[in-house]
Amino acid sequence: MTTPVPLGLVGYGKIARDQHLPAIAALGDFELTAIADPFAVHPDVASHGTIETMLATHPEVAAISLCQPPRFRMEAARAALRAGRHVMLEKPPALSMADLAELVDLAREKGVTLYTAWHSREAAAVDAAREWLAQTTIRRVSIVWKEDVRRWHPGQTWIWQAGGFGVFDPAINALSILTSIVPGPIRVDKAVLDVPTNCETPIAGQVAMTDGRGAPISMELDFLQTGPQSWDITVETDAGLLTLGHGGNMMSVDGVARQLSPEREYQRLYARFAELIAAGQSEVDGEPLRLALEAIEGGQIIPAPEFHE
Repeated sequence: MTTPVPLGLVGYGKIARDQHLPAIAALGDFELTAIADPFAVHPDVASHGTIETMLATHPEVAAISLCQPPRFRMEAARAALRAGRHVMLEKPPALSMADLAELVDLAREKGVTLYTAWHSREAAAVDAAREWLAQTTIRRVSIVWKEDVRRWHPGQTWIWQAGGFGVFDPAINALSILTSIVPGPIRVDKAVLDVPTNCETPIAGQVAMTDGRGAPISMELDFLQTGPQSWDITVETDAGLLTLGHGGNMMSVDGVARQLSPEREYQRLYARFAELIAAGQSEVDGEPLRLALEAIEGGQIIPAPEFHE
């Protein structure tokens, strides 16, 4: 039996508790050894206020999983890589493509693993969708990604600040699926973004893109969706209509549902992280980040009413 890799978890918020901890416990590839979070502590694991303290206190920790707000992730990634630790980056992996490139160079210099963990690519239907689409000609793609920010991100004011991505925090999940199932390169043609007058990031928007063969891709985003939530991608092809629902965990072709394995997104992420560490390899893909940044930085801004939780 392989000895579990001692792991440090940076950021102990909702996603860490709901997704990362159960996945780590279920797999056995890693042993949660320490937590770093300025505001929260784990009742049974050594907890520290900063990653620097955690790294200094726990030389045995060989791998670090970063799942704090994105604007704090770059400095934490630098610290972990400079200390010679393997690093898994929760999405989005950086605030710019230049930052991500810097981390790649640093990981290579230190001889450690760097892994960009796009969890929605591990959804149950994504591999099957990619394989099915590889045998077709894509004519049009439509993405509808609408959710209730008050339900999924309660109290997370960072999401409205510069570097918080706003509605693109969930929407980058759709872009990660898109860039996995549709052959690239994909370009952003136009974006129109609704930004509340008391926020720095968008709350809704529309993005028009084009794939490498000229097929149009439309994307509708909304952070104020109530009732049923929408995480759907439909692809019109010469072989029929492919529909991915529930964030990539349901799939149908021309209305006929396909049988899929159970959802295991975060378990698959940690299993892959363990494989990369064992093989001495890195796996970095910045395409979803590139598309999100191009839409945010080049989009037309429409002032929207103030947002208050």
